Amino acid sequence: MTVDRARLAAYLRTRREALQPEDVGLPRGQRRRTKGLRREEVAVLSDMSIDYYTRLEQPRGPHPSEQMLGALARGLRLSLEERDHLFGLAGYATPRRSADSGHINPGMLRIFDGLRDSAAQVVSGVGETMLQTRLSVALTGDESVHRGLARSWHYRWFTDPASRLIYPEADHDEHSRTIVADLLAAYGKSDRAKAVVEALGAVSPSFARISREHPVAARYCGPKRIVHPEVGLLELNCQRLVDPDATQLLVVYTAAPGTESHEKLELLSVIGVTPASRGTSSWR
Repeated sequence: MTVDRARLAAYLRTRREALQPEDVGLPRGQRRRTKGLRREEVAVLSDMSIDYYTRLEQPRGPHPSEQMLGALARGLRLSLEERDHLFGLAGYATPRRSADSGHINPGMLRIFDGLRDSAAQVVSGVGETMLQTRLSVALTGDESVHRGLARSWHYRWFTDPASRLIYPEADHDEHSRTIVADLLAAYGKSDRAKAVVEALGAVSPSFARISREHPVAARYCGPKRIVHPEVGLLELNCQRLVDPDATQLLVVYTAAPGTESHEKLELLSVIGVTPASRGTSSWR
């Protein structure tokens, strides 16, 4: 693999300078003199150190891994074509375009950036959380800690009884049918969905039974009841924005103003993630 460090550095700089703070949900401030985003802002958006990103732009940094390039593509809000060019400059083959690529549509990212104060998350077709706001983590738990098949909340629902505790038991059957329908709808579009479906078919009699009934996924996301370990029961509305090209969803939980659930959601926005809520898991 041969990396063109000079062209890679120039490309990163031009993409950084083309982004404005408002494009990524950041305040502009009164004394901003930088053209576009600052290097440290791109580093934070890409989940890497400021020193690492700065060395890439100078150019004197290490050869970035494919994982790092994917993080940069997300942080810089690159389109699929721009992401492919980035990989080429770093000496990698163009990533396969599929529902499993992990690339989030820049338009969806811009909407997500405007929801930083809401309980919002971007999820794949198999229930893998790709992004969460701070309030989403406080409400439903940190989804970034899971690995392997367990990254899929759909998989955990049928294999880990603790994942169901966040919902009243009376709602479990409905959630089970919805999850199976979502997985069956994604089965032919994603290798990952196929792996999750086949794994669950082998270990979960409940999943296998519901699958034989061929439930059909609905676009509508109905009201949800969530039992939080600290604030108790919340009755929430659920909105979903679907990106059909990447088979991803932007999910947002809201509560009607003036209700007890709205007050509890506001409380969670203040107290954030606590030890009691750290282990909860969410539905998509």
